[in-house]
Amino acid sequence: MASIKEIAHLAEVSQGTASMVLNGKGDHYRISQTTQQKILEIARQLNYQPNISARRLRSGGETVLPIIALFWSLDTRTVLINRFLKGLQSSFASLDQEYELLIQPYVGTRLHEIDSLLTGTRYNGAIIANPTEKDEEYLEKTNPMVPIVLYQRSSTRYSSVNVDSYRTGEQVARLFDSRGHRDVGLIVPSVSSKAIRLRMEGFMAKAKELGLNISAEHHVFEDFSEKGGYQAIQRLLNSGSRLPSAIFCISDQMSVGTLMGLNEAGKSVPDDIEIVGHDNDEVTRYTIPTLTTVHLPVEEMAGECFRLLTELMQHKYQEAVIQRFETSLVFRKSCGGYKD
Repeated sequence: MASIKEIAHLAEVSQGTASMVLNGKGDHYRISQTTQQKILEIARQLNYQPNISARRLRSGGETVLPIIALFWSLDTRTVLINRFLKGLQSSFASLDQEYELLIQPYVGTRLHEIDSLLTGTRYNGAIIANPTEKDEEYLEKTNPMVPIVLYQRSSTRYSSVNVDSYRTGEQVARLFDSRGHRDVGLIVPSVSSKAIRLRMEGFMAKAKELGLNISAEHHVFEDFSEKGGYQAIQRLLNSGSRLPSAIFCISDQMSVGTLMGLNEAGKSVPDDIEIVGHDNDEVTRYTIPTLTTVHLPVEEMAGECFRLLTELMQHKYQEAVIQRFETSLVFRKSCGGYKD
């Protein structure tokens, strides 16, 4: 295994300089970006792996378990982290080997500000959940020092656990068509997310193919929250045009606000309008009426992220591994099932 001494020699710097850069302290000690990049590139070429366990022992830590970092974006999708952690907990319990979990919040579009992804000094592997498209562009251009698994994203460079979001949108359009709807609507979270964009595109493409109409005023973007869903349906109600007979809300959170807005307006769901959400959050069982939604198998996907990452940490794969799960419709009272 490569040593800091060897990296320093090849980079033509002191061991202290190489150590500071590999520990993510290059900026603090005002080491030039050129020198930092040179050191990191040599470390990657030599497959340098920091001895995190030894570092923690030297600093007085008692445990030396492998550390897995879960990167979770700081936006309203944090509602799903509880389900993800349940999936991780089940996977942890099924193995003889113990691991520590580090939850690393990050701001969408600013993943590049987290130096530990490049240096690998804080954890042995990372699961990155819900990166924005800008974050994905950054990951495609960089070379992290630790194994990475992407959750709810696809990549040719990194292993990933995902669903076919485009097909999910198609499923909902087919459902609306089978139930005889002709004018349909779409409420979309205003976030940079390839998964959400693909759901929207799949729905719109299949709706067009099936002859369903989505007018411009029935295609609304709003904040990714209950309030956003409420504001979206207010915009539809105040547009002056006739409401669509069915709406696909690409978020259960937004669906909750949509249902409230329709109730306040005296609109009956599902008699006047049918609603389908996405994710199958726990709250969907308790809305009035209960919400028909697309089930996203978060717990199972979390478990697969963990399994895949631990095997990458053990060098079992040389190429990126892509695991794809299936979504399914869960029918409740806000929208019935397929009709012949």
